[in-house]
Amino acid sequence: MPVTGATGTPPPTSGPGDGSQGASAAVPPHGRAGRNLPAAIAVGVGLGAYVLLTLLFWRFGFVLLIALALALASVELHTALRRTGMLAAVVPIVVGSVAIAIGSYLAGRQSPAVFSTTSVLLAALALTVLACLVWRMPGGADGYVRDVAASMLIVGYVPLLGSFAALLLAPADGVSRTVTFLLVVVMNDTGGYVAGVLFGRHPMAPRISPKKSWEGFAGSVVFGTVAAVAMSVLGLDAPFWVGLVLGVTLVVVAPSGDLIESLVKRDLGIKDMSSFLPGHGGVMDRLDSLLVAAPVAWLIMYLLVPGG
Repeated sequence: MPVTGATGTPPPTSGPGDGSQGASAAVPPHGRAGRNLPAAIAVGVGLGAYVLLTLLFWRFGFVLLIALALALASVELHTALRRTGMLAAVVPIVVGSVAIAIGSYLAGRQSPAVFSTTSVLLAALALTVLACLVWRMPGGADGYVRDVAASMLIVGYVPLLGSFAALLLAPADGVSRTVTFLLVVVMNDTGGYVAGVLFGRHPMAPRISPKKSWEGFAGSVVFGTVAAVAMSVLGLDAPFWVGLVLGVTLVVVAPSGDLIESLVKRDLGIKDMSSFLPGHGGVMDRLDSLLVAAPVAWLIMYLLVPGG
């Protein structure tokens, strides 16, 4: 999946302790970036190739990747929450994550539609919530609300938001819509990183992510909006102003995904959600911006781009 969360800083350094180590700190074993760069590049290239090939030749393969990523991210968040004694119903959540993503996509692909995508999404979401409520019942009343709250957080944060990436792919021009969404988020991160490294001076959210800067945000606006306008005209056959709306909106929304996850990790006292992806951290660390941007991108394109 695309690397996210880089508004003004390299993504791997986000999380607790951003900017907290002084110049005298020891250099990490894999370099100053603190990660295994060859492994990070290999994972990024491999995932990028899979995304490209499935979007071009096998759409359902991309949906399977979405479902797998949402399931793994849900497990990561469940494991992190266990540090505070919150025990989410991870099995129903994983099953629901797969059902929500795949079911919504398949409903959107039906022509003529037997079930609307909205109906399928709501039904899968409702059944997942119900399963979580029932799953915890044998544990008794002690901690029931706490554990159910953990389940609802995961369901609402991961599979619900992430399912809109599958919905983006469902229409006839779904590949163009999905590429537009991914490209804008990637260029948002790229512009933020480049401008932040070169010009970053004024912290954007020092108490949450100290290395993010307003200069980096400006770079995100430029890169993300240019990408959105280009894809709107060349890929979606839509007016240029649709790209302006999409680009500016996603550039504002996407960084909040990284900041939200940073708050969660800081509250839980962890740096990365996991080490599942070598050189990148956890799956959730790569999805943070994509999760919050997906429903916004889907809504804008649904309303403003014909055929949605």
